[in-house]
Amino acid sequence: MDLEQIVFAIISHAGNARSNCFEALKHARKGNFEEAERCLNKASEELLEAHHVQTDMIHKEAQGEKQEVTLLLVHAEDHLMNAILAKELITEMIELYKVIYQTSGAAFEV
Repeated sequence: MDLEQIVFAIISHAGNARSNCFEALKHARKGNFEEAERCLNKASEELLEAHHVQTDMIHKEAQGEKQEVTLLLVHAEDHLMNAILAKELITEMIELYKVIYQTSGAAFEV
């Protein structure tokens, strides 16, 4: 893959992961934890794909194949890190929703 393909692959997978995470949160708010888990699993798959692209770049650089660092590449890495953080935080938020839902028996509609 050339740099542009790498960048857009990372952005695409990271964006999909982030969207899946927020979809999971919406399902959890309604008490649909099975669907929330399904969305989180899809997010994990997308993050894994983005990570594979990133890891391939790192391996190539370690083998001496230098990659130009562009603003677009930095932007893609930002997207990836934000998606990873979103997944971690939303996973914790869903656990809180589970506790609240079990305690009160009510879902949250927003």
